[in-house]
Amino acid sequence: MTEENLQAAVKKFEELVREQSARSDRIKAEKEFLDFDSLDKIIIGVCGGDGIGPIITKESARVLEYMLADEVKSGKVEFRPIDGLTIENRVAVMKAIPDDVLEELKACHVILKGPTTTPQAGDPWPNIESANVAMRKALDLFANVRPVKVKEQGIDWTFFRENTEGAYAVGSKGVNVDDDLSIDFVVTTSEGSERIARLAYDYARKNGKERVSIINKANVIKTTDGKFLRICKKVGEEYPDITTDEWYVDITTAKLIDEKRRKDFKVFILPNLYGDIITDEAAEFQGGVGTAGSANLGKRYAMFEAIHGSAPRMIREGRGQYADPCSMLRASVMLLSHIGKQAQADLLERALDICMFEEKKLQITGREDGATCSAFGDYVMETVKRLSE
Repeated sequence: MTEENLQAAVKKFEELVREQSARSDRIKAEKEFLDFDSLDKIIIGVCGGDGIGPIITKESARVLEYMLADEVKSGKVEFRPIDGLTIENRVAVMKAIPDDVLEELKACHVILKGPTTTPQAGDPWPNIESANVAMRKALDLFANVRPVKVKEQGIDWTFFRENTEGAYAVGSKGVNVDDDLSIDFVVTTSEGSERIARLAYDYARKNGKERVSIINKANVIKTTDGKFLRICKKVGEEYPDITTDEWYVDITTAKLIDEKRRKDFKVFILPNLYGDIITDEAAEFQGGVGTAGSANLGKRYAMFEAIHGSAPRMIREGRGQYADPCSMLRASVMLLSHIGKQAQADLLERALDICMFEEKKLQITGREDGATCSAFGDYVMETVKRLSE
């Protein structure tokens, strides 16, 4: 390693420290959560993304418009298409989110977002930051919330994944010091850890959940994981009615498949990377990532999405119309709840349970031997109508 290599790496690290310190100051100054009841109109952005994203997002928006028909008619809710968040547009300007698209997103209150493609080694696309990561940072969507329920197995979990820090916060800003040495960074702030912990404990108290589990690897990653664990435990002391326990991430993956132990888990708080991995494992219990949605919450904005990828192979093979919309529809349930439409959220959730797990009149296989995305959407709306009669 040359002195020039070393100084370049030091300079980049200094820039990152200044950037993250300024971000920490912004968190301290943030206001309370947006009150949807105070709005004259709620604007829902519909952002299709890449691959199967536009297909499943369009179908989910169609179902949402059906659920909110009265509100749309009265002008209380507006659906606003946002078409520019494609890999082609992002690469053209070499930005994770083009400036004009970001302005469109910021003009909405909540966003229904389809999966986007993130280039990786060997792809034909240049290396740009994940659109998801960029959106979470730009809109300060600090909490990724994913519920997993399987009644017959006694599973009722809710995961609160910190969304703007950890290993993903500066994942595209690592340093190749020289040909032999590469370094990435992990970010943990006191403010970021406290707000995700408080959101999780508030949820647990409001929903009668008696246990919160803090997932970490503080025995090895002592500085950042240590801070995350310490601050979450300190917040937990303010909730004496809730039991707090802590689990290393590796043993957590094992205990989720332990039939006796897993029933004890209720609410999880996780750093970014661990949350990404653990929630995909958890989704398998209710049928895989295609059946689970997620919410990305901030104080001003919120984004709701499927937890799977853009499935470009389905598009290449001409099977896009058979894409499964269930993950996006589950995310739509969370969107309805977030904007204060709990009755509609409960109704849609019940309809999805009937369509996916009980009646199962239509099966999604991803191929022509199964139902199309639009046919399944019709089935869900017909079920909603039947439940409403």
